[in-house]
Amino acid sequence: MFKIFWFFISIVGIILILLKVPNNTGLESIATKNNFLGSPSSTEKFITYATWFCILCYMGFAIQFNLVN
Repeated sequence: MFKIFWFFISIVGIILILLKVPNNTGLESIATKNNFLGSPSSTEKFITYATWFCILCYMGFAIQFNLVN
């Protein structure tokens, strides 16, 4: 049963990582960003927190499966 959750969390984690927009750190970022010193949007924050949650859950399941077997 837990392996189904582990598989689901891994798929969701992969999708969330692919959804993340990379931060442009070159000179082009100054010209394309409207809020240069502003905070990231709420969507980016949610995706970041959800990604970290999936990573931590995945690692927890992986450690549990390796200790039990």
